[in-house]
Amino acid sequence: MKYKRILLKLSGEALAGADKHGISPDQLVQYTQEIKNALDQGVEIAIVIGGGNIFRGIQAEKSGVDRVQGDYMGMLATLINAMALQSALENQGIQTRLMSGLQINQVCEPFIRRKAVRHLEKGRVVIFGAGIGNPYFTTDSTASLRAVEIEADVVLKGTRVDGVYTADPEKDPSAEKFTNISFGEVYKRGLNVMDMTAFTLCKENNLPIIVFDMNKEGNLTKLVKGEDIGTLISE
Repeated sequence: MKYKRILLKLSGEALAGADKHGISPDQLVQYTQEIKNALDQGVEIAIVIGGGNIFRGIQAEKSGVDRVQGDYMGMLATLINAMALQSALENQGIQTRLMSGLQINQVCEPFIRRKAVRHLEKGRVVIFGAGIGNPYFTTDSTASLRAVEIEADVVLKGTRVDGVYTADPEKDPSAEKFTNISFGEVYKRGLNVMDMTAFTLCKENNLPIIVFDMNKEGNLTKLVKGEDIGTLISE
C-alpha cells in the first residue's frame, strides 16, 4: 500500500444522498463498503465526518441562534453522523472506536491521542466526532489537526467532485481539472479546497491532501494502492 495510515474526511451533505437532508441508508451502505474494502488491504483508517446534512453551525446566525451555540449544535450533528457510520461499520464486523472532542461518555470516548493511535495499530477504524470541541473551527480543521496528531500519511477528502478544478465544474463546464497542484498554487489561484486554517495546517506540516470522488465505487481502495485518483495537493 502506498499509504499505511489515512485520515478520511467525509462531508455530511454527501451522506444525505439524493435526499439532501438526513442520512441516506443507501449512501451509508456504500461508504461502509468502501471503507471495509480499504481496511481489508491493511490500511489504518481514521475518519472525520461533517454534519451539514443535519445542521450547519455557520448558518445558525441566520435563524437568530448565537454563533457559538450554533457551532456546538453543529458538533452534535457530526456525532449523529459518526454514530450512524459506526453502527454501519460494526454491522459489517469491523471494530471501531468513536472519539469525541466533547465529553459525552455514554456514547463515545474522549479524544486522547495515544489511545487513538493504539486503536489504529490494532486495526480498528477510529471515528473523530464533535470537531475539536471548540467553536469557530470546521470539520476540515478537525481533519487536518487529527491527521497531524496521529501522524497520518495523507488526508483524503472525499467529495462528490472528482478533484480540484480551475472553477466549479458544476457551474462552469469549461473548468479544467488538476491532477497535481502545489499548496502555493492553490493559494495563488484562490481555489476552495478547505478552509484556510485547515489548509495551512496541512501545508505547514507537509501533509498531502487528495481530493477525490468518494461516491464512485472503488476509488478509495484505488487511492490507498497508489493509483492516480482525484487531485494531489502537496509541496
